[in-house]
Amino acid sequence: MRSFKFHWLFRRPVASALVGVAALSLLALVAREGNARPTIDARADLSGTATVVDGDTLEIDGRRVRLEGIDAPESSQTCTRSNGRPWNCGTASADALAKLTSRRRVTCEDRGKDKYGRILGVCFVDGRDINAEMVRTGMAWAFVKYSQSYIADEQVARSMRTGVWQGEAQPAWLFREARWAGAEQVAPSGCAIKGNITSRGRIYHMPWSSWYSRVKIEEAQGERWFCTESEAVTAGWRPVTTH
Repeated sequence: MRSFKFHWLFRRPVASALVGVAALSLLALVAREGNARPTIDARADLSGTATVVDGDTLEIDGRRVRLEGIDAPESSQTCTRSNGRPWNCGTASADALAKLTSRRRVTCEDRGKDKYGRILGVCFVDGRDINAEMVRTGMAWAFVKYSQSYIADEQVARSMRTGVWQGEAQPAWLFREARWAGAEQVAPSGCAIKGNITSRGRIYHMPWSSWYSRVKIEEAQGERWFCTESEAVTAGWRPVTTH
C-alpha cells in the first residue's frame, strides 16, 4: 500500500506538468489561429478614385465593384417621361453615378462577391451612401430579390415621381431577361454572349449592351460566343465598359 502511495505521489506532479504543457500548447495554437484569422477571413474595404462602368458598377484600382442592393437601368435601356416621351435612362443613370463619384475618394464596404467574382459593395463618398442615393433619386431600383436595404429610399423616389418613376419604366432585371430571351433564339446553341477582340483587349458583350447589335463575331479571328458570363470571365474576357 505504501508503495502505491509513493508512486502515485511521485506521478501526480509529473502528470500535472504534462497537463500544464498541453494546456499552454493549446492556448498558443488558439492564439496563433486567432491572430491568423483576420488575414484569411476579414474583408478589407476598397478605397480610391472610381471609374463608372454603368449605373450600378464602379471600378477602383482595377477591381469591379457591383453596388449591392440596387439595380440600375442598362446602358441601352430607355424609359418614358410623364409626357410619354422616351429618354435614355441607362445613360442618365451612369451619368448620375459619375457625378456622385467624380474627383472624390470612394470607399466601398466589401460585402462578399457575386458569381462573376465582382465585389459586392456598399459605397460612400464623404460619408454618404451612394447606393441609397441612386435609389432615392430614381436612378436605380431597390434590388429586393437580393436585399431589403433600400426599400424606403425607393418609396421616396416613387412619391416624388423622379427618375425611372416619372413614367413607364421596365425594371432592369426584366429588361435583361427579355433581351436575353430574344438573343438566345438566334445565337449558336443559345449562347448569346459575344466575345469580341479589340485594340483594348478581349471584351464580352451581353445582349443588353448598347454595342451588342453592332458587334459581329469572327470566329476565324479568335472571337467566340459564350453561354454564361462566368464562362467568359474564366476564358479571359472582360465586360465592356459602357460609360
